[in-house]
Amino acid sequence: MRQESSTLSTDAWFLKSSVVFMRDVQRVVIVDPSDSTREPLRNLLLGIESIWLEAECSRYEFFSDVAHQSNPDVAIVALDADQNKALQLIGQLTGECPDLPILAVSGQGDGQSILKALRSGAREFLTQPVVMEDLLVALQRLHLKRTPRDGAPMNGMSKVDSLVIAVLGSRGGVGATSLAVNLGCSLAQDRNNNVALIDLDLALGDADIALDVMPAYTLADVAMNIDRLDMTFLKRSLSQHSTGLALLPHPVQLSDASLIHEDHLTRVIGLLRASYTHLLLDLSKRVTPMDLTALRMADVILLVAQLELSSLRNAVRMMLGLGGEEGLGDKVHVVLNRCGCDFCDGAIDLKKAEETIGKPIYWQIPNDTKAMMGSRNAGVPLIQFAPRSKVHQSIALLAENICGKTPQEETKKKRSGFFSFR
Repeated sequence: MRQESSTLSTDAWFLKSSVVFMRDVQRVVIVDPSDSTREPLRNLLLGIESIWLEAECSRYEFFSDVAHQSNPDVAIVALDADQNKALQLIGQLTGECPDLPILAVSGQGDGQSILKALRSGAREFLTQPVVMEDLLVALQRLHLKRTPRDGAPMNGMSKVDSLVIAVLGSRGGVGATSLAVNLGCSLAQDRNNNVALIDLDLALGDADIALDVMPAYTLADVAMNIDRLDMTFLKRSLSQHSTGLALLPHPVQLSDASLIHEDHLTRVIGLLRASYTHLLLDLSKRVTPMDLTALRMADVILLVAQLELSSLRNAVRMMLGLGGEEGLGDKVHVVLNRCGCDFCDGAIDLKKAEETIGKPIYWQIPNDTKAMMGSRNAGVPLIQFAPRSKVHQSIALLAENICGKTPQEETKKKRSGFFSFR
């Protein structure tokens, strides 16, 4: 029976998400004497789940008291109603609350206005009308730079530390989708993680099959509503799996793939990485312009291959192509799947594969046909279908390494068979 997808999660997932949310929420206060600009900014902040609007003020002269009483994480000061008073207020707040990050906003985005705001003590500057993506990025930077109160370390991972992982197969059938799905489910087991997966194989993707979900919405629905897209709408479009992994699936109809453009994907990734600690991108096998957009936005690229000639040849071609664009080649890590398969007597050995590819193999996943095929046919991820299988244990270790929890040398000591980090 297929798992019914819903905008509401299971109780366990909701509890976990609440913990992550409360850990990362930023309390914000704003001051803007102008109703015409304050209200849109307030509505924008109210649409972001990771923001708690602590207070809003319409008078510059009262805002210092508001800031002291509410003890916020960020203060937003609009400059345009009276620039001199606003700049004076920023200077006053900087002197009285040196650890309070201040974000200045103004309809005047010229260099002189920006310079005045920064010299007064603002740490970030945005031009009005404020765009959500720009606001999220600015708040991320302020959250990262914030000096912890009372010398205590910040709890958990900052939103700016979110990791975007692109999974790319060297050809069809090498197990890229299986890796993306099971890696996402493994990452989601950490209560400090909030994990989402986007299926970018727009024509023939099957991440929804691997998780046995019937999505209410797809990436095409998001694209068709791009003009009113906010965090609330986007998260409502995700299908929640019982493991904690959230999925944004490919379009149901093949014709709907044409509705999705690269700028849509850029916006979706930007919003999701502001709300999730880990975002996985399951790419197509054709390296389309959409895939290239995803690869450029990724922090890590896992290139999945097997120890056979056509897969390794394609891996080399892909690495050469990606290496031609600045910044992409260095992000590529080669993952060998189905290592040690019994039916691959003529398989290329590891040393020869590394010589062919021209770089060390990042990770080896052992062949476990029974567990993997059973998992795929049942529509149940390995962590639920075969948690003790070799292939799941290898992917779970990969998730730990990606999170930085298992030092490289420690993993080498723990590895068994083909659980390998190089």
